[in-house]
Amino acid sequence: MADNLSLRVLVVDDTIIYRKVVSDVLKEIPGVKVIGSAQNGKVAISMIERLKPDLITLDVEMPEMNGLQVLEEIKKRGLDVGVVMVSTLTQRGAETTMRALELGAFYFIPKPETGSMEESKKAISSSIEPIIKAFSSKKKIKRLLSKGRPATPTGKEETKEATQQSTVLRQPKLRDKKVRSEVVAIGVSTGGPNALAEVIPRLPGDLGVPVLIVQHMPPLFTACLAKNLNSKSSLEVVEAKDGVEIRPNYVYIAPGGKQMKIASARGNRSKHIKITDDPPENNCKPSADYLFRSVAHTYKSKATGVIMTGMGSDGTLGLKLMKRFGATIIAQNEESCVVFGMPKKPIEEGIADLVSPLDQIATEIVKTVK
Repeated sequence: MADNLSLRVLVVDDTIIYRKVVSDVLKEIPGVKVIGSAQNGKVAISMIERLKPDLITLDVEMPEMNGLQVLEEIKKRGLDVGVVMVSTLTQRGAETTMRALELGAFYFIPKPETGSMEESKKAISSSIEPIIKAFSSKKKIKRLLSKGRPATPTGKEETKEATQQSTVLRQPKLRDKKVRSEVVAIGVSTGGPNALAEVIPRLPGDLGVPVLIVQHMPPLFTACLAKNLNSKSSLEVVEAKDGVEIRPNYVYIAPGGKQMKIASARGNRSKHIKITDDPPENNCKPSADYLFRSVAHTYKSKATGVIMTGMGSDGTLGLKLMKRFGATIIAQNEESCVVFGMPKKPIEEGIADLVSPLDQIATEIVKTVK
């Protein structure tokens, strides 16, 4: 890939070892050019203004100016640069990461807790490469759209496009579902925390059904996500625990590093959550497919499945099974996704009954349960 088309990245970390590890990993990714490194936030801001990188990898804890302060300064100065946070797997690191995503960070990767430099490099490589590729794809699409859109003095074309993007697209033969959904199951990954912050607070406190969420995140981070969403929502948002009976007007988030499914005792109408240590599916733990399968078998047609922004195809097979049982499937549209991976296949294969922009997903969910 030519330099003028490559992704120019600045590495920011106060630890020289991590600056080297992250830089070495990035240099091995095709189309990525590391243009420098900074040992603290203050130096980083100066280098961003001078070198104009496309993306920075940003440590959370740093002297002079920490990661959050860097993000605030980027926003204040209107600097056009993407940010991937490099976060420690601690309670404080998780809480800071949630705040960083709210401030506009594209996503995050966890710092390896232990191991040699080679092991750390391998762990960071497996985490950061798909994130970098997703960011690069998003940037290229934006660039093509900005170059390809002809100037229109009247603005009619832009108005038409905006209207199309805010319209919910429905399958031509959308069945007339007369059975009210008794559960909502959501699968989401990259870009998920901010997407969920748009959807969950828009749901009414008297929704009348439980909401189950798989967000691809490590342990500790899902607990912070639940706490963050709970502070903004009328519904009660919690990290799911094994054996808990499912209650309406609660949102249950699958704990990071575990699998979550729904179970019901024979002859007992109550349903409960089962948290397991079953293997990853689609390299994901928790996995949306794992949850969706149990929802399909437990709720049959009385379910709504929602697939939103994220890399990969986790959720597609589970949604197929839900659809076979008569559930309603809602997919986020491409324009409002950070990464149009997880919704893409269900839409292309005709599984999705509705294709909706992010800001209308909550409204569409309510229609299926009321």
